[in-house]
Amino acid sequence: MAKVRVGRVGEQIKKELSQLIQTELKDPRIGFITVTGVELTNDLSQAKVYLSVLGTDEQKEETLKALARGTGFLRSELGKRIRFRHTPELIFKFDNSIEYGSRIESLISNINNDKGEQ
Repeated sequence: MAKVRVGRVGEQIKKELSQLIQTELKDPRIGFITVTGVELTNDLSQAKVYLSVLGTDEQKEETLKALARGTGFLRSELGKRIRFRHTPELIFKFDNSIEYGSRIESLISNINNDKGEQ
């Protein structure tokens, strides 16, 4: 039962955070961000928020710094939108799975192209 609740709360946090980042944060360093997932601890005290950011590595780092500065605002707004007894601490991390998947896809297409030439 607890796992189901943690999953539902994680999905709700993901939805609300993506909306907050898109509409409420006015920092110019924040580029195009997609919230790809939220991983919560069982006691709902910490939430690891996985992000996918379009741009160079420098732009990604600037985006992460801007989000770190806006963490307090995001937590307070999240607490207003979702009624928590204690709003979880937000930890932002990059999600490299999209880049990894496109790299694997390009390698497979290269192998298939090499086989087709022979």
